[in-house]
Amino acid sequence: MRRIGIVFSILVFVFSIGAPVFGRTSRWKPLQELPFPENYPTKETTERLYDEMLFHRATQVVLWSLPAMTLWAMKKGSEAQFGEGSNVFPIWKDRLSAETLVSTPNSDVIYGMGYLDLKKDGPTVIEVPPKLQGILDDFWHRPLTDVGFVGPDKGKGGKYLILPPDNKGKNLKGYFTFKSPTYNVFVFWRAFRDKKGDTKEAVALMQKTRIYPLSKKGNPPQMVFPNGSGQPADMLYPMDYTYFEGLAEFVEHEFVGPEDWSMRGMMASLGIIKGKPFAPDDHMKQILSVGADVGMKMAQVLRYGDMLPNTLYYKDRQWHNVLNVLDVEFKQDTYIDIDARVGMFKIGYSISPAMVMNMVGKGSKYPFSYRDSNGNYLSGGSSYKLHLPPDVPAANFWSITLYDAENASGLKNGQPFPSIGSLDKLNYNQDGSVDLFFGPELPKGAPKSNYLRTVPGKGWFTLLRLYSPTQPFFDQTWRPGDFEMIK
Repeated sequence: MRRIGIVFSILVFVFSIGAPVFGRTSRWKPLQELPFPENYPTKETTERLYDEMLFHRATQVVLWSLPAMTLWAMKKGSEAQFGEGSNVFPIWKDRLSAETLVSTPNSDVIYGMGYLDLKKDGPTVIEVPPKLQGILDDFWHRPLTDVGFVGPDKGKGGKYLILPPDNKGKNLKGYFTFKSPTYNVFVFWRAFRDKKGDTKEAVALMQKTRIYPLSKKGNPPQMVFPNGSGQPADMLYPMDYTYFEGLAEFVEHEFVGPEDWSMRGMMASLGIIKGKPFAPDDHMKQILSVGADVGMKMAQVLRYGDMLPNTLYYKDRQWHNVLNVLDVEFKQDTYIDIDARVGMFKIGYSISPAMVMNMVGKGSKYPFSYRDSNGNYLSGGSSYKLHLPPDVPAANFWSITLYDAENASGLKNGQPFPSIGSLDKLNYNQDGSVDLFFGPELPKGAPKSNYLRTVPGKGWFTLLRLYSPTQPFFDQTWRPGDFEMIK
C-alpha cells in the first residue's frame, strides 16, 4: 500500500501547477527537499525519486515510439479484421468511411494497405502494375522508395524486391531492390476515382498487385483483396497501459536496429527487453498506465497546444503545416526533431520525400486547422462557416475532411463520409467561391450539399487536401478563409 501511495503522490506532484510564471519552480520543491542525510538517500527518498524517474521514462518512451506503434497497431488491427499474411491486401473499394478507425485517412481516394513480414517470409517480391502510385515505408516510417511515376519504375510497373535488414545476399537482376531497416514493411497504394466518381478502375488496378516471398516465386500464394469499406477495423494504437504491451510485442518481433540504443535502455528499465518476457508487477503497471495516459496528453499538447514552432502557413490565418520539416527522417543539422515527429505521428501515418517537397502541379499539400478565426478550438457543439475563394489551387481536386480530435480518425458523424470537396456537387457562389458549413445541425440558409455534421462533445480538426497544388498556393496569392463561428 505504501508504494501505491507513492505513485499517487507522484501524480499529485506532476499535475500541480503554480499560478505565477516565476512561482512554477515550487512544483519541484517537494522533490528538491527530499532528505539526503550525509548525501545518502533515505528509503522514502529512494522510492519517491525512483518512481518519479520511471514515470518520466514511461512518458518519453511513448513519445519516442509513436512512429513505430502507429504502424504496428495498423498491422495488428488489419490482421484481426482481414487476416494475416503479405498476400492479404485490403482495399477500401468503396472509399474509407469513419467505421474504419485509422488516423487521418482520406475518404476521397481509394486506399490499399498491406504489410510485409520479412522475418517470417525472408526477401519478398512486390509485383507492381503500370500506372500504380504508392510508397513503401519501414516500421519507423522511414521511406524505402516511392512506387509508380515518381519511383524507379517511372509508372511502367515492375518487380520490387524487399530484403530483410540482416540479409547478406546479393541483389538480383530484374528487380528494383531495397533493404529495409525493419522486418516489417508498410505497403501503401493510393488511387483516384474517375471524373464520374467511380472507383472500379482504381480498384481493378490495385488488384493486379502480387506480393509473395522470393522463395515461393514458382508457386506464389494467391492474393486476397478484402473490401475494407464499412469494416470496423480498429487500426489505432491504444492510449492506456496496453500501449506498452503492444510495444513489447513489437520490440520482441523486430530487428535490433540503430534507432536509439539509449531509448532501448529506458525501455529496459520499464521491463521491455528483446528476448525476455514482459511481465510487470502491479506497481509497475500503475506507473505505466499513468505514463501512457500522460505521455499521450503531452503529445496532444505538442500537436494542439501551439508548441511546435513555425508551423503556420499564414501569419493571419489558423492553418498549419502538418509536416513542417525538410527531411522526412526529421533530421536537423545535429539532431532529430523529435517534437515535429511526435506532432506528425500523433495524428497521421505514412511518409515520403514528396510530402515535404514543393512541386507546382505535382504531389499534394495538407493545410491543417483546429482553431476558429478567434483562436478557439473547433467544437462539435458549435456551427461554423468556411469560405474558400474562387479557383482553389488544386489541378486535380481538393477536399475538406473532419477528424476526431481524440484519436485523429474520421469523425463518425452519421453521414456516409466525413469529407466534402470538389468531387462533390457543391453549391458555388456567383464568383466561383464556395462557402462550406459545419455544425451539429444544418445552419439556417445553408445548402445541404455544402454541409458536414459535427458531434456535440467531440472536438474536431480538419485537413484541406490540395492534390496537384498550383502556383497560387505556393506564392500565397490564394488563401483559404478561417472557420467563422455562426452565432
